Amino acid sequence: MRNLKNVRHAEVQLQNELPLTATAWDTASDAVICTFGPTETNPVIELRRKRQDTYFSDPVAADVFECIASWDAPCPLPGLACDRVLSLHYFADNLSACLVLEGGDIIIVREEPLPGEDKIEILGSVDVGITAAAWSPDEELLALTTRANTFLYMTREFENVAEITLTPQDLQASQHVSVGWGKRETQFQGKRAKALRDPTVPEKVDEGKLSSNDDGKTTISWRGDGAYVAVNSIEQGSRRVIRVYSREGTLDSVSEPVDGLESALSWRPYGNLIAGIQRLEGRVDVVFFERNGLRHGEFTLRLTEEERSSWASNIHLSWNIDSTVLAVHFKDRVQFWTMGNYHYYLKQEVPVMVDPEYPNLFAFKWHQEKALRFVAGASGSILDMDFVFDVAHGSTVPPNDVGAVAVIDGKILKLTPLRLSGVPPPMAHNEVALDSNIVDVAFSKSGTRIAVLMKDRFSVFMWSFKTRPIAPPILESSYPLSGAPESRPRQIAFRNETEVYILKSSGPNATAVERTTLETRETNTIYHAADSEQLVSIFASLTHEALWLSHTGQPGQSIAYSTVKADSSGELVVAPYTEGPAVDTQWAEAAVLSEDEHILISLTRTGALYANTRLLAKNCTSFLVTKTHVVFTTSQHLLKFVHLTRAEVMDVPPDTPETDERCRSIERGGRLVTVMPTIFAVTLQMPRGNIETIYPRALVLAGIRSFIDRKDYRSAYLTCRSQMVDMNIIHDYAPEQFMESVHLFVDQVKRVDFIDEFLSRLSEDDVSQTLYKDTLKTAASDDTQPNGNVPVKALGKSKVNRICDAFLALLEKRMDTNLHNLITAHVCKSPPDLESGLRLVARLREESPEQAEDAIEHMCFLTDANRLYDNALGLYDLELTLLVAQQAQRDPREYLPFLRKLQKLPDTRRQFEIDNYLGRWAKALRHLHKLNAHDELRAYAIKHVLYKDAIDVYKYQPEQLHDITHIYADYLYDQSMYKDAGIAYESLSLYTDAYKCYHLAHLWRESMYCAMMVPLSAEELRSHATTLATTLTDESRDYVSAAQIHAEHLHDIPGAARLYCRGSRFADATRLLATHGHQALIPEIVDAGLADSMGSMTDLLADFRGQLNAQVPRIRELRVRRAADPLAYFGGDPTTGELGVDIPDNVSLAPTDASTLAGRTMYTRYTGKTTASRQTSKTRRREERKRARGKKGTVYEEEYLVNSVRRLIERVNSTVPEAEGLVDALLRRGL
Repeated sequence: MRNLKNVRHAEVQLQNELPLTATAWDTASDAVICTFGPTETNPVIELRRKRQDTYFSDPVAADVFECIASWDAPCPLPGLACDRVLSLHYFADNLSACLVLEGGDIIIVREEPLPGEDKIEILGSVDVGITAAAWSPDEELLALTTRANTFLYMTREFENVAEITLTPQDLQASQHVSVGWGKRETQFQGKRAKALRDPTVPEKVDEGKLSSNDDGKTTISWRGDGAYVAVNSIEQGSRRVIRVYSREGTLDSVSEPVDGLESALSWRPYGNLIAGIQRLEGRVDVVFFERNGLRHGEFTLRLTEEERSSWASNIHLSWNIDSTVLAVHFKDRVQFWTMGNYHYYLKQEVPVMVDPEYPNLFAFKWHQEKALRFVAGASGSILDMDFVFDVAHGSTVPPNDVGAVAVIDGKILKLTPLRLSGVPPPMAHNEVALDSNIVDVAFSKSGTRIAVLMKDRFSVFMWSFKTRPIAPPILESSYPLSGAPESRPRQIAFRNETEVYILKSSGPNATAVERTTLETRETNTIYHAADSEQLVSIFASLTHEALWLSHTGQPGQSIAYSTVKADSSGELVVAPYTEGPAVDTQWAEAAVLSEDEHILISLTRTGALYANTRLLAKNCTSFLVTKTHVVFTTSQHLLKFVHLTRAEVMDVPPDTPETDERCRSIERGGRLVTVMPTIFAVTLQMPRGNIETIYPRALVLAGIRSFIDRKDYRSAYLTCRSQMVDMNIIHDYAPEQFMESVHLFVDQVKRVDFIDEFLSRLSEDDVSQTLYKDTLKTAASDDTQPNGNVPVKALGKSKVNRICDAFLALLEKRMDTNLHNLITAHVCKSPPDLESGLRLVARLREESPEQAEDAIEHMCFLTDANRLYDNALGLYDLELTLLVAQQAQRDPREYLPFLRKLQKLPDTRRQFEIDNYLGRWAKALRHLHKLNAHDELRAYAIKHVLYKDAIDVYKYQPEQLHDITHIYADYLYDQSMYKDAGIAYESLSLYTDAYKCYHLAHLWRESMYCAMMVPLSAEELRSHATTLATTLTDESRDYVSAAQIHAEHLHDIPGAARLYCRGSRFADATRLLATHGHQALIPEIVDAGLADSMGSMTDLLADFRGQLNAQVPRIRELRVRRAADPLAYFGGDPTTGELGVDIPDNVSLAPTDASTLAGRTMYTRYTGKTTASRQTSKTRRREERKRARGKKGTVYEEEYLVNSVRRLIERVNSTVPEAEGLVDALLRRGL
């Protein structure tokens, strides 16, 4: 859906004795090399260089062309009236030009010849003459055909490497068989159609007859990679044949016979098609061949009978370097055709001035590096032009974003409002036929007016979107262009609804922008280009309030921008924009941020996207601007959104479509067509030409947030529902506002089922901070949201319950209309408040039994019927329980006998039975207490382990409390909960059991106390203390507590001192010995303990040092290896995917689902296959085991070693206090 827009137009009118005969590009300087002559009257050839900075000249000035060389060129063949330049090629690496002449001479012209070299040199000559010549794309081989029907290969040093004779036997090289695939005759037309005729036999078999307009010439065309070359020549004067040769000179194939085939030939650089011209009775077709010589489609040139016999009598073809545009050049004009969805569009037609004296001289040449730049020249003028692909779309600002797109196809304008009708190209919703080829098209602010530019006028059409179906556009008026037909209109733009601006070139030094006011039909010029200035483009701002210009100044200067807007008096003022980038940007859009602040988004040919002077991306392929976003695609097949703010604060999302709403994957090669924020849609066109409309999360969420800010909760809800967005955002984005506007939500949404759906989807997650975090940077603080509301987590209480309570408070007054919503609000609480819902039903049962049954039915739908039955039974309301059981369709044989049994019991016993049935044992225990059934309660507490509950109910009944506490203590002892059992026994003054439990719990103080309270004898007490000390020493390693027992209860001072030393408490050991008069034992006990501790500490430190010496150098070695060769270190391969499978470069990795299933969220679209999930889980567990082992030589070794050193450091730090105490003790003892 892209059109060709003219962004460079440099024309020089030629008034010279010698006509222009050939052109070539100097790719190093972008200059045009031209040859003039020879003619019959003046056999001279002039080689000239056209200055790059020359835009217009009339007549030709002396400084426009620089003469490189000039020489006499008499024709050596008597059969030729004059010689002719067949091929002109310029070698930029050595500043030389090669000319191949029809007379047989091959001439090299050197601009800067070396010593011993001539400036002009004839390197070779073919005596019989040359009929065609072409250099290979790599400039290494020259292919020639001669008048002797031979085909030659010559190197760049002009050495003949191959010579092939063109013979009639070549036609037998390919045995063409066509089975009619794709033709109407081969399609199924009924079971009897097959008997009518054989579909594989065509009705007419072409014999290869020559066209009546055949010029008899031979043409040569190379494939883009230089591996094959095609030669189009006449065989034996009766048939035109295309031969395909390999680079080695081997005949590969010949074309099938085609009647009316002419000499035009161009091999598409991409390699799949060879284009030619077929002239039939009543039409002229561009036909395509495959390399094997078989036909492969065609399209018809749109020519009248008069045109076919006049300027279209001689046609040539030329593909551009990237195979996107086919140039069809006639005697006085060039047409540019593009292909999309197997349809060929005529995008532009450029006329060229021809001198009547030399009507058949026409030179056309594409630039070898700049795909859409070309030079076209004839005897009257030479054109240097450049195009860019651009989409003609309407406004992207709501409410005018109808998605209007215009596609130029010759005299047909194809129009489609994509928001209203997604018609795929090459079809269109409406087609407008005009009487001349279209140059450019523009939409007004509303999109209802369309300005169509043609070569001599522009027309304005009215297009109404109010009727259904949408009516075709109606011609409102046509406006002739001033200066027609000499002027060359290039671009058109709309400002508001009533002003049309046209960029046109009207001859030398006359490039200007004209404004036409549609209401008054007045036309005036608002901007004239300076002498050395070239206007590049004109375009309207985002809101169509202002017009922008882009232009270049002196050579070497980058493209600059200016804005055209009305001042206070209404006069238009052109003001330069100083914030543009310092590089050439060919595409641009401008937006207004504030009254005096603009932002210019522009894109270079190399994919650099700029916001004013700031570089946003280096790999952009297309972009659009909306009121809130800059939307662009990248060469990594991603669609990205950047919030439209000041350039310095723009935040470009990373390439993480899985986690960022501003980035999503698209199909490989997709480019933007238009954006429709009103329906949150983006339309993309794929390389093959089909379009696809997607609904990116960024646009959807921006629309939802906008609805919430305007308190349009119905639109926000419906958008969430249709786009499968978590409905929690309606509350979470502005929680305080929502809680104050619950009545608005209910009044706007209205439908009961919609409100139920909203309540049922509530969750505790704050999706505005997780799943749908607003990526727009604001000055808000961390505890506030962009809209000024407090985050959900800061409000306390359960979010779900808070919302449900708000709905309950509102809907209590609307029970007649919103009964289901009331029930849903109770059920959807966290946890579900089923009892409140059932109480509401019980109240309704008394007032309106029908409503009660309806409410119970709704509750059974929302929650598990068995759970609801249990909750109803738990209310002790047997009638309500019966109602629930009936609505839940339970078997009456199951619940009726049970309910009858309960009905017969007294109230308290009934409540006990119900709670016991429901497993609410604590409540059942209290009912037994009310019944004064102590023995039953005691057995019930033992059965269900309800000792604490039993103790609580008997806290004012000492006798029963003592009994329950005793059995509770026995239970704790059996469960090995010795500390709690000891406390329970001690509370009952059962010291014998208590000290034993404390002993088992290693609580020596409590155990000694209870043992003394028994009381035990002195011998038993000493034995118990010895046992405790031994346990603390051997099991708990609590040497300090064991030392206290030895000192206080066993009165063993030396033993206590030894235990203090084992616990590194040397100060306590010396103090204890000195206190009890055992100073003489200090050297024996303390010094020996110090020696043992010092030995242990020395061994420990040696282990630490050994581990560090072994692991730290290894870590350093691994990090050096990782820095030197990361790929080998991690064991990866750049040519394999995650599963180790080779991924071809030409296969798209982005699934079509990513762009067609708009309903999937960014977190669910990649989890469609459970097999991958299971495989991933298994692989993850295996990798975790490898990580834990840290085997040497694996990728996890470094991580394992680092963790080992970390643990070592922690051990060292914990050893420091012990080491410090040891050092102090050694110093005190002088050791």
